[in-house]
Amino acid sequence: MRILVVKLADIGDLLVATPALAALRETFPAARIDLLTTPHSAPALDGAGLVDTLLTFDKFAYDHPTDALRPAHLGAALRLAAHLRARRYDTVLVLHHLTTLFGALKYAALVRATGARDRIGLDNGRGRWVGFTRAALDRGFGVRHEAEYWLDVAAQIGAHTTDPALRVAVRAQGDAWTVHKLAARKGTGPVVVIHPGSGGYSPARRWDPASFAAVADALHERHGARIVLVGTADDDTAAVRAHMAHTPLDLADQTSLGQLAALLARADLFVGADSGVMHLAAAVRAPVVAIFGPSNHHAWGPWSPGDAARVRVVRSAPPCSPCAYVDHGVGLRAGCPARTCMRMVTPAEVLDAAEAILIGVPVPKSPPELGSPGPALAQGEVSQERVDILGVPVNNTTFDAMLDQIGEWVTEDGPPRQIATANPEFTIIAQRDVNFYNILRRAHLVIPDGVGLLWAARQLGQPLQERVTGSDGVPLIAARAAERGWRLFFLGAAPGVAARAAEILTARHPGLQVVGTYSGSPAPEEEDEIVARVRAARADILFVAYGAPRQDKWIARNLPRLGVKVAMGVGGAFDFIAGVTTRAPKWMQAWGLEWLDRLIREPWRWRRQTRLPRFIIAVLRQKCRRFPI
Repeated sequence: MRILVVKLADIGDLLVATPALAALRETFPAARIDLLTTPHSAPALDGAGLVDTLLTFDKFAYDHPTDALRPAHLGAALRLAAHLRARRYDTVLVLHHLTTLFGALKYAALVRATGARDRIGLDNGRGRWVGFTRAALDRGFGVRHEAEYWLDVAAQIGAHTTDPALRVAVRAQGDAWTVHKLAARKGTGPVVVIHPGSGGYSPARRWDPASFAAVADALHERHGARIVLVGTADDDTAAVRAHMAHTPLDLADQTSLGQLAALLARADLFVGADSGVMHLAAAVRAPVVAIFGPSNHHAWGPWSPGDAARVRVVRSAPPCSPCAYVDHGVGLRAGCPARTCMRMVTPAEVLDAAEAILIGVPVPKSPPELGSPGPALAQGEVSQERVDILGVPVNNTTFDAMLDQIGEWVTEDGPPRQIATANPEFTIIAQRDVNFYNILRRAHLVIPDGVGLLWAARQLGQPLQERVTGSDGVPLIAARAAERGWRLFFLGAAPGVAARAAEILTARHPGLQVVGTYSGSPAPEEEDEIVARVRAARADILFVAYGAPRQDKWIARNLPRLGVKVAMGVGGAFDFIAGVTTRAPKWMQAWGLEWLDRLIREPWRWRRQTRLPRFIIAVLRQKCRRFPI
């Protein structure tokens, strides 16, 4: 039996595929198993005994369609195809998600070139394009760990393993080098290896060097830890060393892959962000504290089956995280410009996780998360049914139900909740803005602020009860707040507008407590100051009027640290209350013609109104898919 496994990836992704390779080797010991991978990653399997032949190909030279058409690249691809065909494979297994159309076409060409009769992979709906004869179901990034997905693919040909752990070989030569290096450091405390980098693929995954330094110094002072820095010159090791009060053993740019594996095998603890080095630490069974932000920890967290005590994942868990590789798409591979999710992770949290491993504290039960990889919320789900309109789950709610729900959230001892408004324009924006799309899907309540959504819901056979607008909702919430003693904070709009809106509502509802107003802006450089203002005010409910999608993104990335019970994006509500902007006549509101009134008043907004016909066409397409003729 001749088997080709395709895993053209970086080191970390290749290591995550090693349980599947082990399953193939255990199940088919007499088979010839070849692996096609990248030249950079191939050394990770040296001595592991998982494959017979390592074939290498520079996949990254073909990441863009125009690259593949260059004569040199095209020639290399044709030579690879001829070589693979000559090896006469019976079966080819593709250990990749078919995330993009171009990627699916590349793998289609590759598997066809092998001439293998049995073509196995992970199918998200594009498997027939590639030509898979059998496939495991791809349910989206993070629904299963990547290691589990590749085990599922191997299982399609009956391959299984009794030990699904990651594999890497630690050679005696590398271990002797490690012993020599560590012997030069005085002390008998635990060896703590710190890798501050994240590889070149996504620097957004990196944590602050000063924070790494604070953790390193604390571990040295409290436990006598011998700190070892690893990585390359591009991995911020120099910055960590500069921030440290104590002198670490700096091995940056001084280790081969084999030496690094041996060093990690000797470590009492590894601390780092999402990276290939983190997966290497997991592969050699080192205890791991992994810091995650924009990347998907459900998909690429440290894989430690059956030994959860060795692993801690630390993340701030705002609703917008993870933003990269969610569902079946790439998402924000480089994260958002603010990188708030990484900045919110504190040295104290990482230190607590590190010390828990060093002193053997049992793994705590995971707390509920504010965000999740898919539309289902981890907690705080609202009882009203949701209607899926172009992928945005809109709650079938009313003003009264919304007020009652807010009251429950304000009084209970639970996590903060996000309320988002949705209208046809926002749902169309969300089709191209994946961050906004994920935030709307993860919001605890999405209210139908637009007659167009009521029309869409009727077309889809799930009519909504009523239109629930943010502009009308703010005064109603203020009235209920005056009765119940809820504390409000008004954020956003032009300078002075929020304060004027607060004055009007306070005069209208005696006893209303507006504990703060501030205009500010959603700029990342301002958010720490604004968060401090909101926290100091000790508000229960925060209204944010930066306009969608900026207000919703701002709320999502800052929600865990605001100290409020509920945060809601309210668009132009402050302008309407303060009289800066006049709403359309009641009859136009009733007929859903506010967009026309706005267009008459502000004709320069005509481009935005082109989203309305696009929304209608998209909803009718969704209806046809749901109720085919």
